[in-house]
Order: sequence, then structure tokens, then C-alpha cells
Amino acid sequence: MPYCNMDRLYEAVAEKGPVCVGLDTAPDYLPPLERARYAGDADAVLAYNRAIIDATAAAAACYKIQIAYYEVLGVAGLECYAKTLALARERGVPVIADIKRGDIADTARQYASAHFSGGFEADFVTLSPYMGMDSIAPWFTWAETKGKGAFVLMRTSNRGMLDFEHLELRGPAPDGSAAPRRVYDAVGEKLAALAETLGGVHGYGAFGAVVGADPKSDDERKEAQRLRSRYAGLFFLIPGYGAQGGGAADAALLLRDGNGGVVNASRSILKAWTKAAGADTADFAFAAGAARRAAEEMRDALRDAAER
Repeated sequence: MPYCNMDRLYEAVAEKGPVCVGLDTAPDYLPPLERARYAGDADAVLAYNRAIIDATAAAAACYKIQIAYYEVLGVAGLECYAKTLALARERGVPVIADIKRGDIADTARQYASAHFSGGFEADFVTLSPYMGMDSIAPWFTWAETKGKGAFVLMRTSNRGMLDFEHLELRGPAPDGSAAPRRVYDAVGEKLAALAETLGGVHGYGAFGAVVGADPKSDDERKEAQRLRSRYAGLFFLIPGYGAQGGGAADAALLLRDGNGGVVNASRSILKAWTKAAGADTADFAFAAGAARRAAEEMRDALRDAAER
């Protein structure tokens, strides 16, 4: 497979570090004085997103935009979503559309066309694999012909992952490992095989995996190391940092020499201004400056942790 978006992302991490800025922007994350200036919340969110992108583009390997925060604002919110995608991509920063789609046949083809072209075009999407690989296959053409990529839910950072993802499977692991084989390993094995056929020039498949960073015990930290070692050809999208509880040392377990993944933070960057002196009179410039500092501090912490 030729050069693809996952290669762009790898190179962005090598240049700027593994920070993924999540633009999961709720209106109440905005400075109240600024929010009140706009006729509608969608317009206010778009202006805030523009300020955040301008302030953090030098420290962000990519942006992740969770569509739910825009859908809730109705048609105006979806227009804001499309414009936010365009703002980030115009800056040359890769963009992940966090849409978590997972359907089969013609429905999946429509989703793929909607989010890999037109007004909602992104560089990557997030996908749910639990209807099977035929729910992911319709997205392959876009990887092969346009270099697009995806991150497939594998081992997420929420506690509910224990309900299904963590269930133990019967039988030995294909690699003969003695470690318990989980449902998320079945997903990883399929993706690893896919990475061999949809691989880029830097050794990672066009389809990576969502693997959360929030280990609570030594066993969970060992499991994170096992996943990183076993699925070496998968680029990871790593949620769970910051407001969700994960730290730099936790996330670094899922990187490979500081690369091979991006670490997402949303609220801890978008709301960084609320913890700064002078927050009561904050405007967008004030908030954007706080976001830049938070992204830079996160980048430096991740680099330091990866070097230990």
C-alpha cells in the first residue's frame, strides 16, 4: 500500500509529539462572557474551536472531533461540525472523526462516503467492530484509493469494557501465549492481519485500534505493555488521559519509543482556562492561551514518560 494518512500521523507525532486535541466542545466549556456574545451556541462553539485550533496546531499531532457534541445542537451544530473539520484540515493537521460507526453492506458504504468525502470529510474515523469484519470492509476502498484510515474500538478506557471486551475466550492464543485471551484480543488479531495488507511506509496499518490508558493496577499495566508488544503493527488512538484519570506514564506504556499512537485529551485542554488566574473575565484569547499551555505541558510530559 502506498503512503497513507497513518504515515502522515506517524510523521506528525515524530515532529510534534503524540498529543491529540479532542474538540468535544460543549457550549458550557466556553468562557461565559464570550458565549453570551453569540446568537446561538453553534456559532459560539465554532468561534471557540477556531481559537483553540489556532493556539494548539503547533503542539497537536491531530484533532479528534466527537460528533455527538455537534449533533445535540441540531442542524446548526452539524454545520459547526463540518466547518470545524475544515478549519483543522486547512491547517494541515490530521483529523479523526469520532463517529463510532458499525454497520454492514450498503449502510456502511454510505457512512464511509459521508465521512471520507464531502462536507464531513475527515482523515480518519472511529469504528465499532462488533457486527464483524464485514461492517469494516466497506471502508477499505477509501484506505486503498484515498489513503484514509480508521481506529477500531478494541480495549476502551471506560469501566464498562469489562462487560464485553474483557471477557475471556476459550482456547489458546494463536501465538501460543499463556496469557488469557480476551474478546479485545480477537479484535486485535483481525486488525493485525488487516495491517499486513493495508500497511503504510512506516510499518503501521491504515486501520489502527482504540486502546485506553487508565491502568489501575500492576496487572493492568502489564496488560498494556503486552498489548503494545503483541500488536506492534497497529497505531493506537489512546483515550483516558487527563479528565478521565490516565496520566503520562499510563499512556506511554501504549506508545513505541514515543510514537505508534496518539493520546487524546479533551476537557483538560478545552477547559484549562477555568483553572487559571483571571478565569472570571476570560475571553477566547485567554482560554486559547491556557489550552496551548495545557497541550504543550501534556506533550512534554508524554515525551518525558516515553524516555524513561
